[in-house]
This record gives sequence, structure tokens and C-alpha cells, in this order.
Amino acid sequence: MIYSVRGKLVLRETELAVVECGGVGYACRTTLQTLAALGEKGSEVMLYTYLHVREDCMELFGFATKQELNCFKMLISVSGVGPKAALSILSDVNSEQFALLVASEDSKTLTKTKGIGAKTAQRIVLELKDKIVKENNIDFSAASGGPAVPVSDVSAVSEAFSALLVLGYTQSEIAPVLAGLDQSLPSAELIRQALKIMAQRMSL
Repeated sequence: MIYSVRGKLVLRETELAVVECGGVGYACRTTLQTLAALGEKGSEVMLYTYLHVREDCMELFGFATKQELNCFKMLISVSGVGPKAALSILSDVNSEQFALLVASEDSKTLTKTKGIGAKTAQRIVLELKDKIVKENNIDFSAASGGPAVPVSDVSAVSEAFSALLVLGYTQSEIAPVLAGLDQSLPSAELIRQALKIMAQRMSL
């Protein structure tokens, strides 16, 4: 499996980036979010990749961040959601926004993406939220890993916790970070601060 590609960006079109590595050009289907993050043609870029195999073809998908790749893989795990629909969703919202939509069960916003109807949006939210909770055996009342959280703040903390899981972080990585934040903050701000802290720790 191809984990990532690094090389010269030789072509960028709508939902497509071609990266040349060792004389071979890798055509990566991608999102508008990733295309916006890439440099100019001729610059060196790196994309995290996913190889999608079907009976009639193989397609390589590339993403600027691991978080976006994780969201893509989560989306295509939902019944009835293929790679094209997943790219469309992640072109309209970034990975952090998508994770928060799942965590807060906001299916309505997903219907703003062309081709995503109400039933599909609801299925995405329900399947992914259930999957996150079941796979990680989460007790949101203690999600922060620290002192008891006031009832009014549990929702924001649980939404942030669930969203960070969607982005690919583990409970052991998330809990101590959330515990050190002001848990009266809204979920979006908790996610933003947690991502900043975890990114700093990874760079050490």
C-alpha cells in the first residue's frame, strides 16, 4: 500500500493533483481543501494517500493532512457513500468542521453538498457517531479524563472528544489534552486548541 507520495507538483486541476516521484507521476484524486493547501506548480509537496481498489479500476487519493485522510476513510466506510461523494463533502468543509458535524449530529449542514440528500447525511452522522462510540467504549461524562465536568459543559467536551477521535487521535492522546483546557469553552474552540497542542507535541 502507498502510504504517501512526496515530489514535484506537475499538475493541479479540479479534484486532481499529479505528483512526480522518481520520474513517475502519481495522479491523486483530492479535495479542494488539499488543492488550496498545495504550493504552486513545480513546488515540492507531500500527500498522504489511500489506494481505492475496485474490480474495474484502481484510484489513488491524496490528502494534505492525516486528519483529512482519516475523515475520507471514515466517510467511505458508510454504506452508500463512495469516494466521489466523500471528496465532495471534504471539499465543502475541512476535516475539523466535518468531525464536529459528526460529533454534534448536524446532518443538515452535510445536505448543502451537491449530491448529498437528507437520508444520506443522516446515515453518515448516525453510522460514524455510533462507530466512534462503540469502537472506543466512550463514557462522555468522563471524556476529559480530569475532574468532573459541569453538566452544562459535558456536551461541548463530548463533542470535542468525539470529533478528535474522528480525526484519528486516540483516547489516551485526547484525554489529557482536553483535561488541561478550559472546559467551559465551546466545542469548536476546544478542538482548535487541542489540535494545536497535539501538533506541537508531535513536532518535539
